[in-house]
Amino acid sequence: QVQLVESGGGLVQAGGSLRLSCAASGRTFSMGWFRQAPGKEREFVAAIQWNGGNTYYADSVKGRFTISRDNTKNMVYLQMNSLKVEDTAVYYCAAKLYYTIEYPYWGQGTQVTVSS
Repeated sequence: QVQLVESGGGLVQAGGSLRLSCAASGRTFSMGWFRQAPGKEREFVAAIQWNGGNTYYADSVKGRFTISRDNTKNMVYLQMNSLKVEDTAVYYCAAKLYYTIEYPYWGQGTQVTVSS
C-alpha cells in the first residue's frame, strides 16, 4: 500500500511563507496538493508531473504557491508565499498515475493556519 506523509504545516501571519513537504513511498507518481477548509469542499491546489515536469495551479494560488520535486522523484514540496487568511485549511498530499484524473492515494493532511 502506498504511504503519503505530509509535514511543514503550522501557524503563520498573513503575508508570510510556509513550505510543505510530502514523502511518497513506492513507485513514481504524479503528485498533487489539495486543501479543505471547515465547511467547504476539498479543492485542488497544485499538481506536478514527475515524468515531464509539468505543473498546474488553481487560480487562487497562481503567482504565490510553487510546487516542486526532489531528485529522487519521491518527494514533493509546496512553497507558499504571500499567504492569506483564506489559505487556512488542512492541506493534503495526493498521488496518482500520470495518465489518470483520479487520485487514489492520500495523506492524512497537515494544518495550515494563517492569522491576520
